[in-house]
Amino acid sequence: MTSLAPPGTSRRRPHACRWCGREVADSGLGRRRQYCRQSCRQRAYEQRAQIKGTAVPPDAVVLSADEAAELKDRVYQVRCAAEDIATALEEGAEADELRDLCASLMAAAKAADGWR
Repeated sequence: MTSLAPPGTSRRRPHACRWCGREVADSGLGRRRQYCRQSCRQRAYEQRAQIKGTAVPPDAVVLSADEAAELKDRVYQVRCAAEDIATALEEGAEADELRDLCASLMAAAKAADGWR
């Protein structure tokens, strides 16, 4: 089977860190990395060690009440920013206003994405 990728480039698609969700750099050599940084690998190990011998599934995400409330707030901010854009479109907003609203939506989405 012949490769269509230029020599020295990775043929693997980018994938997310199993802990934080950031994109993991792929060297194309050896086994594929699962974590973007050593600290993410360590946090994942700590979580596995904590749930070992319990009924908690290995893929479960456990949040404190404060963390759950903060995540809920971030998701609410994303929803509000999206609703602002929809309202502005219905009201015939100018491109500059829509651009600013989209920037706010992106900022809220990025904040919500980094929840771990």
